[in-house]
Amino acid sequence: MEFLEQRREHALALFRIVLGLFFVMHGVQKLSKGTDLLSWPMGPMSLIELIGGGLVLIGLWTRWAALVVSGAMAYAYFVVHQPRGLLPLQNGGELAAVYSWAFLLLVFTGAGVWSIDKLRQSSKKSLANV
Repeated sequence: MEFLEQRREHALALFRIVLGLFFVMHGVQKLSKGTDLLSWPMGPMSLIELIGGGLVLIGLWTRWAALVVSGAMAYAYFVVHQPRGLLPLQNGGELAAVYSWAFLLLVFTGAGVWSIDKLRQSSKKSLANV
């Protein structure tokens, strides 16, 4: 178990990168289908997916971006999917629910080692030590 524990931060960073990439692709897919950016809720959701997913992907302001994205996906689940049925398997909202919980996890764990947030944190510590 020590082997796995030593690689925890790297696994977390890889999780964040893959999740962010998938989410960006989800937003690009909607925009490439010609989603009207002024149509509610698909237009703003497409931008949240693209911008929020991009921020999570590169690890910039990860906790804040993940919080916004998690809330947006919870909104998508409860407003768009949940009226069709109680459970995600009944209403087609599995992806929205999983994204919401996964991004909420990143709110609490942060970005991991391979991130701009980590670089910014390191540079602040370096400046404090000067």
